[in-house]
Amino acid sequence: MESMAKKKVRPRRSFTAEFKAEIDGLCRRGDRSVGQVAKDFDLTETAVRGRVRQAEVDAGDRDGLTSGEREELAVLRRENRRLREDVEVLKRATAFFATETR
Repeated sequence: MESMAKKKVRPRRSFTAEFKAEIDGLCRRGDRSVGQVAKDFDLTETAVRGRVRQAEVDAGDRDGLTSGEREELAVLRRENRRLREDVEVLKRATAFFATETR
């Protein structure tokens, strides 16, 4: 437990598409290991591995959802959640007005 309290929390950063492509290229060419690339660019190995895996999916080398499909899925899930909330509000309003008119 003590070691968890001493971990340095990294602020969430965003990277350009060019930077991500450079990281992907370095790892996929085999010039450097994922660990070395992560260390050189001050990134976590998990983030680099995830980025490389997503690049392989986007290139069609691996099964999974492409970046575009992931974005579309996120949009559809948000819309679905909003619509469910709208339906719940309408149900409550219907019940309220049904009791008022009697």
